[in-house]
Amino acid sequence: MNTDTQQATGPDANRLPPWLARQLTGLLDQRGHALLLAGPYGLGQYELALALARAWLCEHPTSGGACGQCGSCHAVDVRTHADLLVLLPEQLALDLDWPLDEKTRDKIEKKEIKPSKWIRVEAARAVVDFGQTTRSRGRTKVVMVYPADRLNVESANTLLKTLEEPAGDLRFVLATESAQSLLPTIRSRCLSHALAWPPEAEALAWLRAQVPGSDTSHAQVWLRASGGRPSDALNWARTGLTAAQWAQLPKAVAAGDGSALAGWTPAQQLDSLQKCCHDMLAAAVGAAPRFFDVAHVPTGPTLSSLQAWSKDLLTAARTVEHSFSAGLLLEAWMARAAQACRAPRAGLMPSAR
Repeated sequence: MNTDTQQATGPDANRLPPWLARQLTGLLDQRGHALLLAGPYGLGQYELALALARAWLCEHPTSGGACGQCGSCHAVDVRTHADLLVLLPEQLALDLDWPLDEKTRDKIEKKEIKPSKWIRVEAARAVVDFGQTTRSRGRTKVVMVYPADRLNVESANTLLKTLEEPAGDLRFVLATESAQSLLPTIRSRCLSHALAWPPEAEALAWLRAQVPGSDTSHAQVWLRASGGRPSDALNWARTGLTAAQWAQLPKAVAAGDGSALAGWTPAQQLDSLQKCCHDMLAAAVGAAPRFFDVAHVPTGPTLSSLQAWSKDLLTAARTVEHSFSAGLLLEAWMARAAQACRAPRAGLMPSAR
C-alpha cells in the first residue's frame, strides 16, 4: 500500500503533520502484533508511535486514527491509560511528562539515582507483568517503546520474552532511529516501517504554522540546518537560529571561533560541527554541500585532515551526553576544528576531561 497517497481523516489526522497522518492510515491496516517504526531522528517517530497506540486503544477509531473524544483517548492524553505501557528512558519520560513508577520517582527525587538515558531492565520487566493483567477497557493493550535503541542488552532480552509470545490482546509499537542497533531477534518479531521523508513544501508549511510570525525564508534555513528533518528543524527554530548565523558558521568554525555555538546544548554544538565537517568534505571532493550554501563552505582544508576530524567527531558523539564541562568541551572542539582546517594532517581531538 502506498501510504503517501492515502487520505487521512479524523482528529488524529488533523493533529499530526500531513506526512505522518498519511503513514498512520496505512499502518492501521497492518494486522501484526508488533510494528517497528524506523528512520532518522526528526521525522516524527515518537508522534507516529503514540498516534498508533491511541488508535489501537480508541473506543471509536476512524479511518485516520483515534477519535480524540472518547474516554480512552482522554486517558492517553493525560498519561493515565491503564492499558498503555510506555517504555522510555527516565530522563526522556520526565522531559515528555510521562509518569515514572513510584519507586524510581522516589529515588530520583532523593537524588539516590540520576534519571537514566537508557531503558532499564526493571522497566522491561514491567512488560511481563503488564502482559499478564486483564484489560481495563477496550479490546487490546499496548506497549510503546521509544527510542527502542535505548534498550540495553538486559532490557532487550527481557522484552523479547513477551514480544515472542504475547497474550492475544497485546500489541507493540517500537520506534527507533537506529534499527540496526536492535537485537536481530527483536527486529524479526516486528513488521518494519521506514518513515517517509516529507515533501519540502509540506515541511515548510508545517514549520511556519508551528512558529507564528515566521516566513518561508526562516523555515528554509531551519529545514536545511536539520537536513530536512521537520521535528529537528522545529528545535532549531526554538533556538532563534537566523539565516545569517547559519551562513557564517562554517567559516567561523574553521577559524576556531565557537561564539555562535555558545548558547546551544553540547549535542547541538556537536551536530553543527559534524554538518560543517560534512559539507567541507563534500567541497573537498567536488560534491554539493547539504547543509550550507556552497559560497559559505571553506575550501582550504585537505581531504585527509577533514577525514580525521570527522572520525574524531564520531568518537566525541559517543560521550556527548556525559556531564563534562560545557565550556571546556566547546573549547576543545573548536581547537580541534581549527587544527583540522589549517593543518595538512590532523591529530587527535583534545580530551574533554
